[in-house]
Amino acid sequence: MENFKIDIDGEGIALLTFDVPGRSMNTLTDGAIRELARVIDMIASSEKIKGVIVCSGKAGNFCAGADLGDLAEYAGTRINDIPLAALYRKLETVGKPIAIAIEGLALGGGLEFALACHYRVAADAKSVKLGLPEVNVGLLPGGGGTQRLPRLVGMAEALPMLLKGRPVDARKAQEIGLIDELAPAGETIEAARKWLKENGNPVARWDERGFKAPGGLPFSPKGMQLFVAGNAMLRKETYGNYPAAENILKCVFEGFPLAIDKGLKVEERYFINSCATPQARDMVRSLFLSKQALSRGGDWAKKADPPKRAAIIGAGMMGAGIAYAQAARKMDTVLIDVDESTAEKGKDYSRGLVEKAVKKGRMSQEDGAALLDRISTTSSYDALDGADIVVEAVFENIDLKHNVIRQIEQRLPEDTLLGSNTSTLPITGLAEASSRPENFIGIHFFSPVDRMELVEIIRGEKTSDEAVARAVAYSVAIGKTPIVVNDSRGFYTSRCFGTYIYEGAEMLVEGLPAPLIENVGRMTGMPRGPLEIADDVALDLIVRIFDQTKTALGADYDERPYEAVMAELVKRGRTGRKADAGFYDYPDDGPKRLWAGLTSLLPATATEPVRVVGEIKKRLLHRQALEAARCFDEGVINDPRAADVGAILGWGFAPWTGGPLSYIDACGPAQFVADCDAFVEEYGVRFAPPEGLREMAETGRTYYKKPSRNAA
Repeated sequence: MENFKIDIDGEGIALLTFDVPGRSMNTLTDGAIRELARVIDMIASSEKIKGVIVCSGKAGNFCAGADLGDLAEYAGTRINDIPLAALYRKLETVGKPIAIAIEGLALGGGLEFALACHYRVAADAKSVKLGLPEVNVGLLPGGGGTQRLPRLVGMAEALPMLLKGRPVDARKAQEIGLIDELAPAGETIEAARKWLKENGNPVARWDERGFKAPGGLPFSPKGMQLFVAGNAMLRKETYGNYPAAENILKCVFEGFPLAIDKGLKVEERYFINSCATPQARDMVRSLFLSKQALSRGGDWAKKADPPKRAAIIGAGMMGAGIAYAQAARKMDTVLIDVDESTAEKGKDYSRGLVEKAVKKGRMSQEDGAALLDRISTTSSYDALDGADIVVEAVFENIDLKHNVIRQIEQRLPEDTLLGSNTSTLPITGLAEASSRPENFIGIHFFSPVDRMELVEIIRGEKTSDEAVARAVAYSVAIGKTPIVVNDSRGFYTSRCFGTYIYEGAEMLVEGLPAPLIENVGRMTGMPRGPLEIADDVALDLIVRIFDQTKTALGADYDERPYEAVMAELVKRGRTGRKADAGFYDYPDDGPKRLWAGLTSLLPATATEPVRVVGEIKKRLLHRQALEAARCFDEGVINDPRAADVGAILGWGFAPWTGGPLSYIDACGPAQFVADCDAFVEEYGVRFAPPEGLREMAETGRTYYKKPSRNAA
């Protein structure tokens, strides 16, 4: 066997070591699952084996769950030939006691493996994380997790773990009864061995006569309250966009009151249902497989060495965040601003994050001090010596950036990469100030930098491949997921993201009520309504972008009526959240609410607006997806994976769709184009599909459909 190894000692205790070859982390590949079936038969038939300890051959980790690369072949269509739940049930009823020693991660199918054992020992270490994250990729636990977890810890503890997918640490797991014993790291196997010798009960507690589930059943008074509230909260948070989440609730409600074997059948039915949804197919592909590939550099992986020392010019919010991200990944960082005190204020941002992390126990005092020591501050460009990369992060003004670029290059060694952090200014235009544009590149970070995963790498007309590779290596080194795009006004993310705000504003000008626009925006799966996000971005910034674009495009600029509305709000001092006033009011004594004066500025004139909820949803999603398709058609972005992952990580495009290009594929290009053509008739040319998308609609090709081998 390749994935499992069995060693039997003189007392008949078998040490079953799970160790998938060639991988840093165990996953339940198709091969591992087939071998596990053989292992269970061996345990059952061997007279030598009296008990089993399951452990990992990977130092400090047990199992990260199902291999989603294998699962991607089934998602959207069918399931594995060997149902994992039935296999774990066979292990659970093998007739011999099974203990498991958990070090590090036990997630998804890995935790379900542990739940099917009779005794669970976990290391008392911060590295231990136990959870069932399947809902985050459009699936539900299919190895018995929806049935064993509530039987073990009760519904009140189980449902949040199942519906949110968040793991718990070792001590929390022991507190709720998920594990039976904590042991020092490295001593879990001996603790499991001791249990086998002293107790070794081979019967799961839910198979024992008289078993009563902790916390009661769904039909009990407490259970009914839990499900009524849980169902309402789920609807509020997901708006029905995530079938797997609803199916998890059904699994527990319908299967938990039954005998375990019947409960597992309920889970199997809903697992098959969830696995066959387009949400599962697209979320597994984008949120796991594509994201994982891109986080390693994608097509640019390992084509350049990561930098050892980096300099940041500008200690404002973005520069300070970039400095923290670098230092957190052990990269020596110099933070430069006009004077020492301003640079130190930028470092204060890192001090605040470190203080918070230490207070919450996520970072030790020593690690926090070391992080801060990696950030030096200065006002002198002499500190650029020795930097492998310099990131300019000054105010979004082309004249200011040109001036800074010229000053930087006077002090910069020839082989240092120069990047500009900008969200909208074309890189080719910024590179005009550079004496070596082949070594100049756009590096667009997202705010707040310490929490946002995405980095948009923008190559200008003269940017070299080597510069792209180095920028990607830098992004990977500081723990970000890079996507590579070609130069364009707004690039990819800002250009597409803006359409969500603008379409919401179009609807407001049309006379649709603002509350309806905002609520339907959330119903699409977007994180907030379009007007709320406009406030977050800042209305004065949006108006400034309008003005810059108008200057750049001249007579080709298509000015929209909502631009005057936003300009009027800015004139009244309502610039958004930062001013506590924009489309919304932000009172100190309560939650934000839509500004009452909006109805007098833009009266709602639409009749029976509730009837158009479905059309509003379609307009908001189609408009964003259409812009992504245009970017693809124009060569701004060339990789569907990058387009989809960039949309979800960059501006929160509805994750259940798998991203805008996956959304078009799921709609079907022909239907999507037909919808857009109808919108052109009703709302104008902003919905006109590009030629490449029309060709896809005519030929049946999709963004992810592989071309025929016989194709020319």
